Amino acid sequence: MTNLIPIERIENKIYLIRGQKVILDFDLAWLYEVKTKRLKEQVRRNNERFPSDFMFLLTEEELQSLRSQIATLETKGKGKGKYSKYLPFAFTEQGIAMLSSVLKSKRAVQVNIAIMRVFVKLNRILTTHVEVSGKLKELEQGVLENKKDIQSVFGAIRKLMVVEEKPKRKIGFLRGNERE
Repeated sequence: MTNLIPIERIENKIYLIRGQKVILDFDLAWLYEVKTKRLKEQVRRNNERFPSDFMFLLTEEELQSLRSQIATLETKGKGKGKYSKYLPFAFTEQGIAMLSSVLKSKRAVQVNIAIMRVFVKLNRILTTHVEVSGKLKELEQGVLENKKDIQSVFGAIRKLMVVEEKPKRKIGFLRGNERE
């Protein structure tokens, strides 16, 4: 099953839209080796399984933004190199999991398992990134506090190193019983 689809290919199909990690319908159709039209038909027939937090329709602006960011963004299948005239669905992790109950082929099940593993991997990476970022902030704060303390210590050392000059006595020539 690991030879089914390289993980990198799945990772490259995941986009961040509306603050959610999603895969677009035509990318899923390509992964499942079905036509986008057929995938959308199954989703529409089972619409109650796909609430808005599982799947949403992209706006024209979102699609244009993706096209400008990713020059190779195009629909797969019949159009080859042409954009679909329909806006794509964006499926969240939960929506992709739900697809396995709608698309009942063995490949769909295997692809879903691979996709879920990629999402888990990405979530781990993001969690680690957040943790590392937090630790880095703590370290930065500690360094700033230590810097102030170190500067105080150096200031105190400099004060100790400065030798106060005592006023010099005037030494004159002593005449007889005269002393200063």
